[in-house]
Amino acid sequence: MMAKMNPVRHLYVHIPFCPKVCPYCSFYKEASDRNKTQQFLDAVLTEAEVRNGDFNIQPETIFFGGGTPTALSTSQLTYLLTGLRERLDLSQIAEWTLEMNPATVSLEKALRLRELGVNRVSMGVQAWDEPTLKKLGRVHSAAQALKSFRILRTAGFDNVNLDLIFGVPGQTQEKWLESLQQTIDLEPEHISAYCLTYEEDTEFFRRFQKGELVQDNDADAELFERTMDTLGEAGYDQYELSNYARRGRECRHNLGYWLGKNYVGLGPSAFSTCGLDRWQNIADTKTYYSRILSGQDVTSFSETVTPQVHQAETIAFGLRTNRGVAAAKLTDWPDATEEFSSLGLIMETNGRFFLTRRGKMVADTVAGAFV
Repeated sequence: MMAKMNPVRHLYVHIPFCPKVCPYCSFYKEASDRNKTQQFLDAVLTEAEVRNGDFNIQPETIFFGGGTPTALSTSQLTYLLTGLRERLDLSQIAEWTLEMNPATVSLEKALRLRELGVNRVSMGVQAWDEPTLKKLGRVHSAAQALKSFRILRTAGFDNVNLDLIFGVPGQTQEKWLESLQQTIDLEPEHISAYCLTYEEDTEFFRRFQKGELVQDNDADAELFERTMDTLGEAGYDQYELSNYARRGRECRHNLGYWLGKNYVGLGPSAFSTCGLDRWQNIADTKTYYSRILSGQDVTSFSETVTPQVHQAETIAFGLRTNRGVAAAKLTDWPDATEEFSSLGLIMETNGRFFLTRRGKMVADTVAGAFV
């Protein structure tokens, strides 16, 4: 357990409720249920008190993910955010991100979130053409996403990320590049561009296994290269494999994960990592709030990793970023380092190793050699 003198600087809050469960999403989520909501909110605030007693939480970043945090009403979000302010020292907050679905954005809600301290929004647009949105099972239209983005600007949000997905069955390269350009034209501060993956326990995975959906790795690789080129030319730095930002607008919270910083997660299914200890909360909302509110532990999994494992994971994640990894950290893997260097997958600059453009195309393979 971390000493109280070492405050935890990153806090994650998982809101599991969604207006609709998307067929590709593997995060723990469930359809909104007003009968569970108040108990859930009270449980999160109670867990915040408990975790703060153990880990002196003084966050510099907070990230509300899900699910869809804005599936909560304005009054419910007010209750939750105000409650966190009453229980935690939030005087050091530099970045407070909240994920939004375009279908759940309103000016009233956006203005209230700004008042409560949220200063960054990540909105899941995913695509700007209706066939792709329909394929992904999204509940919003392209027109609705555009309207929601403009609402965020009107409310004063000057740090907005837009999420996009490529490699969707039936999505042509032309359609993907059109979506990219439409996103660039809006001038968001940050763009996340993910390749569709078929995760277990999703509808897409079941259809993939049946052969109803097919993944074309060569086509996906070409889309990834075009994405890097297009966003780079538009002035977005690729600071992590799937994340691009205007200079100085990188997501500080996610960088904390990738650079191996300590963080505490609240809510059902949330992960936490402090030092060499890590744990996950139970992935069931009713069981989560029933246990928390009766004073029981909500951890479903915990482990203490060795310093060597922690180091290896830090290398794997660090290589995914444009900060790279200090050469001194790779001394325990001389064979892998030499092989990947000779293959042109990593390169050393000023005492640090970075993925090359070719290396980015096979990043998981490179990272896996160090874990």
